[in-house]
Amino acid sequence: MTAKTITEVSTIPAVSHREAMQLLATELEGALSMLRGLDPEQWLAQTNCPDWDVRRMWLHVLGACEGGASMRENMHQMLAARKRRKKLGVSLEAGLSGVQVAEREDLTPHELLERLDRIAPKTVKGRARTPRPMRAMKIPIDAPVVEKWSLGYLIDIIYLRDAWMHRIDTAHAAATELVLTPEHDGRIVADVVAEWARRHGQPFSLELSGTAGGTFIEGEGGEQIEMDAIEFCCLLSGRGEASGLLATIVPF
Repeated sequence: MTAKTITEVSTIPAVSHREAMQLLATELEGALSMLRGLDPEQWLAQTNCPDWDVRRMWLHVLGACEGGASMRENMHQMLAARKRRKKLGVSLEAGLSGVQVAEREDLTPHELLERLDRIAPKTVKGRARTPRPMRAMKIPIDAPVVEKWSLGYLIDIIYLRDAWMHRIDTAHAAATELVLTPEHDGRIVADVVAEWARRHGQPFSLELSGTAGGTFIEGEGGEQIEMDAIEFCCLLSGRGEASGLLATIVPF
C-alpha cells in the first residue's frame, strides 16, 4: 500500500507567470477537445449560471480570450462594460460578461469553436507578454469580492480559473466526461487550496478525493473536511451552499 502524501499548505509554491501561461494553454486545449464532442442539444443545456446555456457560457470565454489577445479589444470591452454597469446597476464583472456574450450572440457553436481555436494561442501569447510593471498595477474589483487585485493576479490566476471552472460547468450541464489530470487540474486545485487557506487564516485538515485531489493541512486541530476536489472548488466559487471554512470565497 502506498503511503498517503500530506501537503502542508505553506509549502505549495505560487503559480508563476510562466507556469500560468502553460496551464492556460493546456486548459484551452482541453476545453476545445471537450467542446468539439458536444452535440446540438448539449450546446443548449442550461448551466448553473442562470443566464447561460453552454453556448453562451463559451461566448463569454471567447470574449475574454479575444480581449486577452488584443489590447484594442480589451479596451473596447472594458469601456462597454462600464457603460453596462452604470445602465443596469450590476457589478463590473457582470457588465463585462454581458458585453462579451451580447456582442457574439449570433455565433453558432461551429463558428464559436472556429474562433476560439484561432484565438487561443494568441490569447496565451498576448497575456504572456504583459510587461511586469503593468502586471503590478492595482485594479479595484467589485465582485465576487470587493478588494484590489494586481493585474498579474487577474491575468495569471483568475482567467485560468474562470476557463477551468467553465469546463467543469459544461461537463456537468452537458453530462459529458470531465478529463482531469494530477499535473494540470491537481495543480490548479492546490493553488486554490493555498489561497483559500490564506483568506481564512485558520488551521484545518482537508482531504480532497479524485484525480485532482490530495491531502492538505495547515496548523494543528481546526476543521476537518473530506470531499471531492471538484466539489470543493465549486463551493468556494459560489456554486452551492457552504458553511464553516468552506464559506470562504475564493475568486474564480
